[in-house]
Formats: sequence, structure tokens, C-alpha cells
Amino acid sequence: MKKQEKVAFVIDTLTELYPHTPIPLDHKDPYTLLIAVLLSAQSTDAKVNQITPLLFDRADNPYAMIRLSVDEIREIIKPVGLSPTKAKGIYGLSEILIEKYNGEVPVDMEALEELPAVGHKTASVVLAQAFNIPTFPVDTHIHRLMYRWGLSSGKNVQQTEKDAKRLFPKEQWNALHLRIIFYGREYSPARGWNLEKDIITKTIGRKTVINEYYKKSSKK
Repeated sequence: MKKQEKVAFVIDTLTELYPHTPIPLDHKDPYTLLIAVLLSAQSTDAKVNQITPLLFDRADNPYAMIRLSVDEIREIIKPVGLSPTKAKGIYGLSEILIEKYNGEVPVDMEALEELPAVGHKTASVVLAQAFNIPTFPVDTHIHRLMYRWGLSSGKNVQQTEKDAKRLFPKEQWNALHLRIIFYGREYSPARGWNLEKDIITKTIGRKTVINEYYKKSSKK
């Protein structure tokens, strides 16, 4: 199967499995999405969705957020992990949004990346999900699957993002990045992976990955 045929198979399969692409993090506007995405680093969406109602009940905009202390923010978000860094980031970016952007989240990649605790992936997610601007945020699921499917070298997430943007149609980036994440969680996880259920990898996967899977399975 040629690479473009693989790409078409991935798109068709994912669209059939996930016709709707709900945003996994609960939010009501760009600011609350930005905070939720920041909190999701090295945590789970489910855990973040448990914590954000408590935080947003106290502060759901930058003006209210800076009325809390960093320590108060940290105490609320502690269950999601990395709370000291995330609390400082949330307070710091809220101050900058007020000072530079009238309390609004900027619709600009560079401006977002300059905010404390906001990296390229977080900025990409916000642009895609809050403003519907085509980006292709690469998380661990997308990085893993693009390699398993032989669509990227797996060297680093930057290369994976370049390959995804090159291979997939731009108008599908925002939906596809979510569909791949959903698929990775359900059918192609890092642990407890069952290749028989993983129709995409089984059909188009990298031969070395498939051979390695069967080699490990035969030893069990």
C-alpha cells in the first residue's frame, strides 16, 4: 500500500469510528480552555475535568484569577500534578493577558507560546479548539501512532507534527488530531496493546513494529 493509500485508509477508518469529535476538556471559552490544556500536561483529561470546576468556580477569567494567590491556585490544582509550576504559570499568564491583551486570549501562535507554562502543543490545541484555526497538536498518542503506522520516523514530536501536516489535508487537521487521540486510547495504547483489535496498525502498520509485537506475544 502506497503512503497516500495509507493516509486515505487512516482518514476513512477514523471518520467512520469517530464521526463526532467532542473536545475532551470541559471549558466555556478560550481562557478556560487554555487553563484546562495547561493543567492537562502529564495528567489525564478526566482528572483535569474533576479539578477545573473547583478552580473556575473561584476564578474563570484572568481578572478573578489574579485575585487568588499562587498558593491558593496550587492548593486547588494539586491533584493534577506539577502544581507549583502550573500555579505560577496560570497566575503569570493571567497577569500578561490583562496587561497586554485586555484580558483576552490572543489568536496568535507566537503570542500564546510567549505566555508562562504554555508550550507549542498547548498553543496549538487552543488555536484549534477555541478558534478553529488548523493546527496539528502532537501528543504521546499521535506520536506513537504515526510511528506505528509508518507515517513518521518517531524521532521527535516536532518531526511527527511536520509529517502529519504534510500528509493530511489541512481542512481535516483539527478533527484528525482528536480522532487519532481517541483511537490511540481505545485501540492502540502504549500498554496492554492488542494488535488484533487495532485495525489500522494491523492493516498498514510498520513491519518492524508488527514483527516485534508478535515476537513478544510468542514469548508470553
